[in-house]
Amino acid sequence: MKQIIFNNNKNIISDKIKEYRIKRKISQGDLAARMQVLGVNINQQAISRIEKNLRQVTDYELACFCKCLGVTPNELLSNFEKYFE
Repeated sequence: MKQIIFNNNKNIISDKIKEYRIKRKISQGDLAARMQVLGVNINQQAISRIEKNLRQVTDYELACFCKCLGVTPNELLSNFEKYFE
């Protein structure tokens, strides 16, 4: 599978995932469990890799992260502009 990298990043929501997860006092394991309930095959290690910007995020994972964290896609993507500075 071809790796897609944007400005040396595997995803652009890593900081926001971690920020909202911590604000809501949800562990990585709990977030993975919530994602699994929605049908996403993900574990705590994958959440850690996403937060460290070492793993890509699919569109359906983005939608499910939003649902699990109670945020909108715009909130998770709000740092997007910093990648053009």
